[in-house]
Amino acid sequence: MTGENFAATGQLLGTVVAVQANFYRVQLDQEDGEIREIGEQDPPHLPYTPLLLCTRRTRLKKIGQQVMVGDRVVVEEPDWAGGRGAIADVLPRQSELDRPAIANVNQILLVFAVADPPLEPYQLSRFLIKAESTGLDVLLCLNKSDLISPQEQQQVSDRLLGWGYEPIFISVKDGINTDQAARYLSNKITVIAGPSGVGKSSLINSLIDSAKLRVGEVSGKLARGRHTTRHIELFELPSGGLLADTPGFNQPDMDCNPEELIHYFPEARKRLAVASCRFSDCLHRDEPECVVRGDWERYEHYLEFLDAAIAHQTQLHQQADPESTMKLKSKSKGKGQSQYEPKLESKKYRRISRKTQLQDLQELYRDEE
Repeated sequence: MTGENFAATGQLLGTVVAVQANFYRVQLDQEDGEIREIGEQDPPHLPYTPLLLCTRRTRLKKIGQQVMVGDRVVVEEPDWAGGRGAIADVLPRQSELDRPAIANVNQILLVFAVADPPLEPYQLSRFLIKAESTGLDVLLCLNKSDLISPQEQQQVSDRLLGWGYEPIFISVKDGINTDQAARYLSNKITVIAGPSGVGKSSLINSLIDSAKLRVGEVSGKLARGRHTTRHIELFELPSGGLLADTPGFNQPDMDCNPEELIHYFPEARKRLAVASCRFSDCLHRDEPECVVRGDWERYEHYLEFLDAAIAHQTQLHQQADPESTMKLKSKSKGKGQSQYEPKLESKKYRRISRKTQLQDLQELYRDEE
C-alpha cells in the first residue's frame, strides 16, 4: 500500500527518527508547513515538523514486525496535547542496514581526519570496504584539512583518486567546505560513519544547530578519539533530508563473502570491467591468469581482508557443525586477525543419568528373554 493510499484513510505518515526502549520518536510528514492528513482531532498547523512519541501496536509485535530508525510508518490516535501516538503499520523498506540498524538509507557519509588523529590508510580502506558492501553510495569527507599544507592535501587527494574516490576536504573548525558537503546531503537519508575523534559530532553540530551532540577530545596517548555517540538518531537538515549519527567503531567486521570482496574495491572493479579471470571462482591470490592480481596499492589490503572474510565464513560453518574439532580464537595483538585452534576434548566421565541407566537395564532384560 502506497503512502497516498494511507493518507486517504485519515491516518498520519511519518519517519522514525529515534528508538528508545519500547518507544519510537516519529517525525510526521508535512506539506507547506501543515501536517499532511487530518483525522478526527484537528492537528495544529505548525511552522515546524511535529514529533510524536509513539508505541508499537500489539499486532505488530505479534507478527514480529520490527520498527527501525528510518522506517516510514503509519501513526494512529495522535494525542496532540501530550505529544503521543501509536504506530499501526510499517511501509515497505527501500534499504536496510544491520549494523547500524537503520532503514531507507540512501548514502553513507564516511568521515575521517587527515591529522589528529593521523590518517591511517589501512583503517580507511577497511571502512570503505564495509561501506561499499552495503550497496549504497559512498561519500568521503576528510576533516581537519586546516592542519595540513596544500601540498600534503594534493598528495592525499591523488592517492585516493587512485583508489577510486574523490574526497571532499573540510574543516569544521574553520568552516571550510562544510556547505559543499551539505549539498550532497540534501533530500536524502544519510548515515554518517567513521572512527571516533575525527569530528563526526562536530560536523553534525555545524550542519544542524539543534543537534547539540557531545564532542570528545582525541586522546594524546593513544592518538585516537573517545567514543561519544551512544545511540542512533536521525536529525533533520535545514535544506531537507535526514542525517543519522551512529555509534562509532574502530574496526568494522569483515563479514562479507570472500567471493564478493573484490567487488568492493573500485580499482579492482575497473579491471574486471574490461577483462575476466580464467576461473569463475577466482579469489585473486595465486590463481593462474588472474586479471586482478597486480601492482595496485590496496592489493595487500585485499589479501588481509580476504583472510579475515575466509576466517569469518569458516567460523560460521564451524558453528553450524557442532561436531567440529576446531575453534576460532582472536589474537590479542595485531589488526584483528584470528586463527583456528583444536578444541579441547569434551568431558568423558560425566555421570550417567538414572533415566539412561533404567533404559539400559530394560534393554538388557529384553535381550535375556
